[in-house]
Amino acid sequence: MWAHAVYDVSNPAASTIIIASAFIVAMLVCSAIKIANPWERAIVLRLGRFQSLRGPGLFFIIPVLDVLPYWIDTRVIATSFKAEKTLTKDTVPVDVDAVLFWKVLDPKKAALEVADYTGAISWASQTALRDVIGKTMLSDMLEGRDKISSLLQKIIDERTEPWGIKVNSVEVKDVLIPASLENAMSMQAQAERERQARVILGDSEKQVAEKFAEAALTYANNPVALHLRAMNMLYEGLKQNSTIVIVPSSAIDTMQLGSMAGLTALTMGIGQQNANKENEIGKK
Repeated sequence: MWAHAVYDVSNPAASTIIIASAFIVAMLVCSAIKIANPWERAIVLRLGRFQSLRGPGLFFIIPVLDVLPYWIDTRVIATSFKAEKTLTKDTVPVDVDAVLFWKVLDPKKAALEVADYTGAISWASQTALRDVIGKTMLSDMLEGRDKISSLLQKIIDERTEPWGIKVNSVEVKDVLIPASLENAMSMQAQAERERQARVILGDSEKQVAEKFAEAALTYANNPVALHLRAMNMLYEGLKQNSTIVIVPSSAIDTMQLGSMAGLTALTMGIGQQNANKENEIGKK
């Protein structure tokens, strides 16, 4: 004999059961449908064990049996970190700000091998930065940021590789030093620039002296050239509308300006020059 269960839809209790059952089925179907974005990967656990890695796109799970504890972002992520009041190798306290660019290559390891991979990356970056600062001189840190960035990238990448994370690059943004030390370094840099300027000036004077020595040898072997040079220097000084020119007596004797003929020649030359200037002004 077969027993048949017949529900009377006119019975309010039966209608309630049917509606509740339909609602539960609908909820189970909705919970079984999942959609992952192109940059997302879903970790599926079935009865507490790793089942699969799903995404991107549409996928289905078994309600109640399957759970999704992690949605892993596989895009490149930028994380800022810093080290405050950290002593360098030469015992100078500095504040260093840096940025870490990283991405998840193995979502399974990132979800199962470490509890909070984002927090672990932040702490690993800070400890690595403090280690590097403690082994670096302040001058090397200020001048060689690229070298420090490369070293930090290598250290952090080695620490995060077991977690399925790849460090793309590290960039040191700023290195802050105490104000008193900054003023001292500024004064030191200014003193160094002044020293270099004095060295350059000394080299210039040395080169000028060498050229004067060469010219002196030339004039020593050619008195006529020396006489012409002296006359030219006196003429250049007088033609600038100067009324008084102080000339050593030895130079006057050398140029033979003490004689009447020399003075006459010089006066006539200056007068001719002034006359030419007046004619040019009259024409204008």
